[in-house]
Amino acid sequence: MYSLKSINVYLLKYKWRLLLGALFVVLSTLFSIYQGVIVRNATNEIVSLIANHTSVNTSQFIIFGITLFALALTSGFFLFLMRQTIIVMSRHIEFDQKNELYAHYQTLDASFYKNNSTGDLMNRISEDIGKVRMYTGPAIMYLINTFATVLIVLVFMLKINWQLTLLVFAPLPLLSFVIYKVSDLINKRSTIVQQGLSKLTSHAQETFSAIRVIKAYAREKHYVSELETLNTDFKKQNLRLAIVEAFFQPVLVLMIGVSVIATVWFGGHLVIDKTIEPGNITEFILYVYKLTWPFASLGWVTSLIQRASASQTRINEFLNTKSTIVNTPEIKQKIEGDIEFINVGFIYADSKIEALKNLNLKIEKGKTIGIKGQIGAGKSTLVNLLTRMYDSTSGEIYIDNKPIKKYDLFELRKSIGYVPQEVFLFSDTIRNNIAFSSNHTYSESEIIQAAKDAGVYENIMAFPEGFNTVVGERGVTLSGGQKQRISIARAIISRPQILIFDDCLSAVDVETEELILNNLKSIMKDKTSIIISHRDSALRYADKVVEL
Repeated sequence: MYSLKSINVYLLKYKWRLLLGALFVVLSTLFSIYQGVIVRNATNEIVSLIANHTSVNTSQFIIFGITLFALALTSGFFLFLMRQTIIVMSRHIEFDQKNELYAHYQTLDASFYKNNSTGDLMNRISEDIGKVRMYTGPAIMYLINTFATVLIVLVFMLKINWQLTLLVFAPLPLLSFVIYKVSDLINKRSTIVQQGLSKLTSHAQETFSAIRVIKAYAREKHYVSELETLNTDFKKQNLRLAIVEAFFQPVLVLMIGVSVIATVWFGGHLVIDKTIEPGNITEFILYVYKLTWPFASLGWVTSLIQRASASQTRINEFLNTKSTIVNTPEIKQKIEGDIEFINVGFIYADSKIEALKNLNLKIEKGKTIGIKGQIGAGKSTLVNLLTRMYDSTSGEIYIDNKPIKKYDLFELRKSIGYVPQEVFLFSDTIRNNIAFSSNHTYSESEIIQAAKDAGVYENIMAFPEGFNTVVGERGVTLSGGQKQRISIARAIISRPQILIFDDCLSAVDVETEELILNNLKSIMKDKTSIIISHRDSALRYADKVVEL
């Protein structure tokens, strides 16, 4: 339960729902159990009629029936309210947890995303939080229900006969233990099944993503064979799970049967000895059925708590991860664009690769600098430091003669138009992809002008839907050059003070490159610009070229 302590803040937040839910559980249980008293009275009345050979008083049994119906209806009503409070509470907690974890993801730096897979991030915000919800909802609800049922039934039973009460309760702990063991086995095998499903899904997703490469190399049979192997294993694990699940219901029925037989046998002796009334036997049998599910659910609930604890541990692991990029917004003034690197060095924490060492570079406001160098020379690292995706491990970067770390992180990044080497477009319209760069609402003319400056306007207008064309996942429906140019339009539309083009013209021909650079000349005027490229032709408008 240690890892689940972090959930207590949410339980405290929704304490009134939880308390109301507990009250409704008690009321629902009370009205449900009181049906046993009516059944007892009705049975005693029937036995009396048979013994005395008297005629049946129909109205009295109608009253018994109506009372039972009213009790069941009232119990059901409070059961509905119970679920509307506790289960709804768990949905609110799930909602809050997902928002908290998603918001925390946004604060983490690039190194975190480099070390953790997208699938793992998604799994923790969906599957793991879903398992925690099973604790804050069903597990808590059934725990309260179990304790309420046991206490109320115990009071009703002890008022009649303590010996019969002890006999009825005797098999129930064993029932809980057996159900727990079966549930534990089910959960273990369910986990294996889920892992198998994940492998199947990942294999299928990878196949569909790389279908063009697979077809180009005629590897269809290989991937079909791999999927068949995974699918066969998945089927075997599902069958093993089905065998264990098949034991659940028979075990439950067997334990109920043992309790009922014991009640009838020992209760019959007590009736003969005139220690209890005949109606008490039917009353006790009803109580056995009332107790069965709460005790049976204990094993299931224990399993839910175990799974929730494991999931919350995984969630806490990410929530306790802090970003290495700390925002200390001492300076919030507008950035002019003077940039200086003084003895800057950077070593990647995971690979220990030294990407930059003692870099000294001054870029004056309004100037354009070209950067070239071999693969791995540190070109992209340089711009990652400038946008504070990472912080330098040595030396200092200054903007407008002030340390970069003292600027408000969000204002800094808003002042930079960045076209990354790996273009990413959202599965949205071209218009929204271009207008993505800030919360500002851009006019149609601004979007069109940005597209023209990036040399992609003609391509966009050639699409039937124009700017309303949905580009598909990661811009899959566009060519590499089109994606790069839309990315350029996204960077320049806000007219930022610093422009960074990280090898963003590699997928266009020389003629299109010339058109884009000519268009960007007016935009880059009075702006500090950094152009990274392997092509010398892309650097010809730079005021200075640096080779790393």
